[in-house]
Amino acid sequence: MNLYEAIFVRKSVHKYVFEPLQENLLNEIRSHYTELPNLLGDFETNITIVDNTRKSFHIRQLHAVKAPYYILFYSKETTRCQMNMGYLMEQMNLFLCCKGLGACFVGSTAVPGEMQQKGSMKLIGILAFGKSKETFVRSKGEAKRLSMDELCVFKEIPRSWMKQLLEAARYAPSSMNIQPWRFVVFDDRIHVFTKKHKADNLDKYRWEEVNFGIMFANIMIAAEELWLDVDLIRLENISQKSFPNNQYVLSAIMRS
Repeated sequence: MNLYEAIFVRKSVHKYVFEPLQENLLNEIRSHYTELPNLLGDFETNITIVDNTRKSFHIRQLHAVKAPYYILFYSKETTRCQMNMGYLMEQMNLFLCCKGLGACFVGSTAVPGEMQQKGSMKLIGILAFGKSKETFVRSKGEAKRLSMDELCVFKEIPRSWMKQLLEAARYAPSSMNIQPWRFVVFDDRIHVFTKKHKADNLDKYRWEEVNFGIMFANIMIAAEELWLDVDLIRLENISQKSFPNNQYVLSAIMRS
């Protein structure tokens, strides 16, 4: 299984076997992170792998996922750092699946205060991971996702490679499965929007930038699988427009 294939079959794992992983596998996980590309530009990031095989690490969230290991993701606070971290976290999430391990996203507020910082960097997100007590994959049709028609507006009949990019985006996990993304598709471009939220419902969308980073990771992994060169760009002619129900995020543009 490669990263692209993992997009469609991985699932969030909540039950784990509390067995230590081999040190060479943990080192491979650390090494893989250092090779990951950022979403946009340069970001100062780092990770810490927490060993919880003795169940001594306490997660402070209600119904928190108890796992033998956690990856803590840190970033210097800059514009779009949360989106970039979601982009990195999803790449790691899929990598763990390819290694036969289960994983699940955990909110960054779940760990003690002293772990919220790493030097000048802030904790952005957490991945629980380890050997799954049950299966860590599912059949493609089991994922509960909105249909392509609900997510996309097509200005013309999309080409087959465009459908594959959008299908990868559609399968992206999101906090509480809110699936905030909407797509306007024209020629070789995917314009990405987020639904506007009511002021009394903002807490539900607090991880929205991370969610979008996860979704963009799926698009770029699919592009690499299909040998497509895709740029993620914020277009000024769209960003300056006002939309009644949606807000513009970025565009994925096929490079000719």
